[in-house]
Amino acid sequence: MGASSDPNPEGSDEQQKRSEIYTYEAPWHIYAMNWSVRRDKKYRLAIASFLEQYPNRVEIVQLDESTGDIRSDPNLSFEHPYPPTKTIFIPDKESQKPDLLATSSDFLRVWRISDDRVHLKTLLNGNKNSEFCGPLTSFDWNEAEPKRIGTSSIDTTCTIWDIERETVDTQLIAHDKEVYDIAWGGVGVFASVSADGSVRVFDLRDKEHSTIIYESSEPDTPLVRLGWNKQDPRYMATIIMDSAKVVVLDIRFPTLPVVELQRHQSSVNAIAWAPHSSCHICTAGDDSQALIWDLSSMSQPVEGGLDPILAYTAGAEIEQLQWSSSQPDWVAIAFSTKLQILRV
Repeated sequence: MGASSDPNPEGSDEQQKRSEIYTYEAPWHIYAMNWSVRRDKKYRLAIASFLEQYPNRVEIVQLDESTGDIRSDPNLSFEHPYPPTKTIFIPDKESQKPDLLATSSDFLRVWRISDDRVHLKTLLNGNKNSEFCGPLTSFDWNEAEPKRIGTSSIDTTCTIWDIERETVDTQLIAHDKEVYDIAWGGVGVFASVSADGSVRVFDLRDKEHSTIIYESSEPDTPLVRLGWNKQDPRYMATIIMDSAKVVVLDIRFPTLPVVELQRHQSSVNAIAWAPHSSCHICTAGDDSQALIWDLSSMSQPVEGGLDPILAYTAGAEIEQLQWSSSQPDWVAIAFSTKLQILRV
């Protein structure tokens, strides 16, 4: 994903390209996708199907560095009820804990990965009193306290799970409408975005109150994705449904965006803050572009708006984007049936 003007003295462009981009073609349309975090499982990802039917699939794939092929391990491919809306590996870089993968769809599920199989460890159902469940739109795994997972649901709630005790820690009505995404900002602090157009921050020490950080300027404009900057938790970014702009917020100055990123040509679908730098963010969307931005100068207004520092054009609309926390030189994108990992 180098800048296009870079001269390349080392052999042909083709060789250079080959080592910077690896592609995997799945047998189905990919939606949920994420990197493994463990340092002993380099270049490993989970991808999940988007099929309009009850049975869906999850595959664990890994890059074979010697051949340059991303391969799926058939033993680690498993059936999943409904298309997962998100998938996350346990945030355990030092491999101290069991190798777990969580997925959200009708319920939150935690899967245990062994060498030759994946089995369901826990199914977590937050609506024990009802035979119906509000589908889960997203979830986030707390890096500072990995026994905690927070989920967001179309039933307006966010639920905080203790996955070790397999119990609900807290369930709260977070918004007036569907909650579309949730992100942790620390041990006991999380934020969520909703169809009601607001970004709200919650502190588990004071569950009765939340702080509205931002509300979209047009009424009833849903906010669909939220990214919280792990390197500088003052900043978060959100996406407005069907909008080509990304709104970057400073939680110290609610309601007013610090900057709006406006170089996508159509709807933005995904955002990812750099895991190793406080001022870089990647965005991707229906214009088939993945853009990386340097926000170090965002407090000074730039004439005509900020431009990205890197751009990559994929073969179709990019629906998913994840930046590897244990290998921060790599970003993964998913479009149509393809997974690509790009060196940045």
